[in-house]
Amino acid sequence: MIVALAQPLAGCLLHDENTPASIDIPKTYRAGPRNADAALPSVVWWRGFGSKELTDLIEESLTSNFDVAVAVARIVQADANSRIAGAPLLPVVDLNGGTSRSTSSLTTGTASGSPRTYINRYSVSLSATYEIDFWGKNRAALRAAEETAVASRYDREVVALTTVVSVATSYFQVLAVQDRLRIARDNLAAATRVFNLIKQRFDVGTASALDTAQQESIVNTQRASIPPLEQIVRQNAATLAVLIGRTPESVGIRGGSMARLRIPPVTPGLPSDLIGQRPDIREAEAQLASANANVYSARAAMFPSIQLTGEGGYQSAIFRTLLKPESAFFSVAAGLTQPILDGARLQGQLDLRVGVQDELLQLYRKAIVNGFADVERALIAMQQTALRERLQREVVRSSRTAFDISETRLREGTIDLVTLLNTQQTLFQAQDTLALAQLDRLVAVVGLFQALGGGWQKPKADGPVNPDSAEPVRP
Repeated sequence: MIVALAQPLAGCLLHDENTPASIDIPKTYRAGPRNADAALPSVVWWRGFGSKELTDLIEESLTSNFDVAVAVARIVQADANSRIAGAPLLPVVDLNGGTSRSTSSLTTGTASGSPRTYINRYSVSLSATYEIDFWGKNRAALRAAEETAVASRYDREVVALTTVVSVATSYFQVLAVQDRLRIARDNLAAATRVFNLIKQRFDVGTASALDTAQQESIVNTQRASIPPLEQIVRQNAATLAVLIGRTPESVGIRGGSMARLRIPPVTPGLPSDLIGQRPDIREAEAQLASANANVYSARAAMFPSIQLTGEGGYQSAIFRTLLKPESAFFSVAAGLTQPILDGARLQGQLDLRVGVQDELLQLYRKAIVNGFADVERALIAMQQTALRERLQREVVRSSRTAFDISETRLREGTIDLVTLLNTQQTLFQAQDTLALAQLDRLVAVVGLFQALGGGWQKPKADGPVNPDSAEPVRP
């Protein structure tokens, strides 16, 4: 399937050699499911994780995040620039009023001894100027500003999506570290239990000082792993506070466990749909349209400009006769200006606009290709992280079985302590790695939503989406 990138903008392109080439749009994603439309993302896709706290944080960030507020302010600026750019399409009308009193010198132009004479003048008038936009220069400038305003709206969507992803990722990191803290504390308790058993054996002479020291080292290692994890939890909580526009002291993150979350089902749709859904692609398209209009305006500036001016009103030397018909006056004029020699300024402006147009064209094409690549990478990440999590669960299961057997045999006195130490360390590492694998899978899911440009479909009913159909993250 082939789509022309700038078909709606073809009328604005001035140079045949700069007409954008087509890009091949794949029919399907290589790593995508067979039914690409089975579960298109909802516009409130974050509710599918089944966490009320996460939903509240994200929806507060959409209204309180500082970066989102900055993007909204840029929309206001862009709209104002659009109105400014459209002003030359309308006549400029001014109301003028004035009064003056003057006298001539007694030493020039009058006979000696003549009395001083005073001249009063009162006037009120309306003046208007208007440039006939015969070549479309001003209309093109307005169109460029309007497309920039459109681009600012898509930029706001990009910022909002980035904010949502940052909130979700930081929240998942809090949950992951909380899970790792629970694992570390459980492992510390298990290591301490084994240490006490070895000490008992040491007291009766069946274990050596080396055995005791080795197990004590494992206990201390587990104890030392807890403070860094607590640090990460508190730092990510502070990051979440900034993302929702509040101070860390005013925000309390309850958290919980990744096991309570669900994996919302999501499919990527057709690749051709991505161009109309990703806000960064739409922003690049609007910026290209603005550049095309600027090229048109720069070229039209080389043609003659026609200026109309007019003024009409009343003028009198006596105030009480100012508004009488005989005091009325008017003037009308038309002028034409054709640039002839301006030091190549207009040509330079045109070349500059064409260069910007070419740059934005390539950025537009790059945004489309990057969009496809982002979705492909996200799909691969989802598949591989799900596989990694499943395999790591098997590692934890077998490691726990080995450790339980080793601990039982230690109590019976029929096991080599080296074997126990190995199985113990293997289990502790496997449990921590599983927590990291779960985090990677959640981040991969969020990455797919981001790659797709956020949500596509509105929820069927108001209120939170029912997450029962989502896949739970198993402990």
